Amino acid sequence: MKGLGPTAQKVLLLLLGGFALGLSGSPLRYRRTLKSISKEWRNINRRNLYHAIDRLYESKLVHYAENKDGTILVVLNRDGRRIALKYQSEDISIPKPSRWDRRWRVVIFDIPETMKNLRDTLRRRLKQMGLIELQKSVLVHPYECRNEIDFVIELYQARKYVRFIEAISIDNELHLKHKFQLL
Repeated sequence: MKGLGPTAQKVLLLLLGGFALGLSGSPLRYRRTLKSISKEWRNINRRNLYHAIDRLYESKLVHYAENKDGTILVVLNRDGRRIALKYQSEDISIPKPSRWDRRWRVVIFDIPETMKNLRDTLRRRLKQMGLIELQKSVLVHPYECRNEIDFVIELYQARKYVRFIEAISIDNELHLKHKFQLL
């Protein structure tokens, strides 16, 4: 499947968030549906929206279910959820608090050689999120990031290979403080 356009990506993320997109021939129903979501969604061109949903259906990422009132419900399937999570993961970042709690978050992973692609992808993604490599399979960050790390390891289905540690000191702490601009 070729890359999805921005409207299709937004639809996937919307459906991932649990929003049921009711489509009908009635502009009133359509307007009521779109009114209940954020401003960005209201700005989606209706024609682009229908085209994106058709493309998602043809790609077997969503399926339709007809309601008794004649509206059509668009439902995200398993593959659609996986791809939506991928798009959502590209935007994930670790928030910087106003004050550092003086704890280090350490992520350790031991992924078998037979899964080298997973290991390299996970390492690259964690570094993109701002973690610094202490060793090839050990990365560190000064701020709370457990939820973000959990999201990424669930996305890559690497839970059994990854451990998360909170530490109060690391022997090269001065170097890390400099890297994270904590001095």
